[in-house]
Amino acid sequence: MGEATDWEFFEVLEPASQRIPFVFNSPHSGRYYPQSFLDQSRLDPHAIRRSEDHFVDELFRSATFLGAPLLCAHFPRAFLDVNREPYELDPRMFEGALPAHANISSMRVAGGLGTVPRLVAENMEIYRSRFPVEEALARIEAIYKPYHATLRKLIARTHVQFGMSVLIDCHSMPGNVHLPGSGQRPDFIIGDRYGTSAAGEMSRTAVDLLEQLGYVVARNKPYAGGFITEHYGRPTRGLHALQIEINRSLYVDEATLVKKPGFAALEADLATFIAALARHVEDYGAYLPLAAE
Repeated sequence: MGEATDWEFFEVLEPASQRIPFVFNSPHSGRYYPQSFLDQSRLDPHAIRRSEDHFVDELFRSATFLGAPLLCAHFPRAFLDVNREPYELDPRMFEGALPAHANISSMRVAGGLGTVPRLVAENMEIYRSRFPVEEALARIEAIYKPYHATLRKLIARTHVQFGMSVLIDCHSMPGNVHLPGSGQRPDFIIGDRYGTSAAGEMSRTAVDLLEQLGYVVARNKPYAGGFITEHYGRPTRGLHALQIEINRSLYVDEATLVKKPGFAALEADLATFIAALARHVEDYGAYLPLAAE
């Protein structure tokens, strides 16, 4: 990628043995910002973190104790977004021509949120100027492709071992998100691509379990799931993918990025949620491929 690296792009936190048919993924909680990237940016080191899913990897670390692997990004979303197609790229950002197979006209590219993003939250431009297209393509080769190869391997291994697999794609959302047509602020949103990425029974159960813990929960609106949920969810084949969005105001001060006192309680609730959803899948998993909506 044009410079030596002494940091891991991502890692898999493995349980001592995998005991449940789940794979957890935290693709946007990376918080290592290479100095060369910061030097390219017009944003200060605090502002550039506005699109980060703050500490989501830590909130879900109980998954490994419950018997599931957790894939964690260390690279930041502002640097590279693996919840996109591999080549959703904006030609206006780069010096040089993009490859013919690049998707330059997706809504995400138009919104500045492609594979190599142009913006962070609130439409804040990341880069001072254009940079060589070769650098963007190098990020895809060095990070994006190995990341997805690792995720595919974890899902395939789980499917072979258990006859099914449940991917939980873990994210956070800004505290000011409101439900469409309502002034209500959700604590969680469960996304299953409107029933196409996971059995409806599973996503409804996820909503119910979180509501039983006292949270306000929505399903699919305004976040139904991104590329990862859509790409890896094949419920008729026993491959289920759910996206979970957590309201950041529950656990972090969005101005200072300091954890709130309720962080540990939320982490404990998520452990309770994971264990209960795993029991549901264990009890009813044989029927889930038939229950896709």
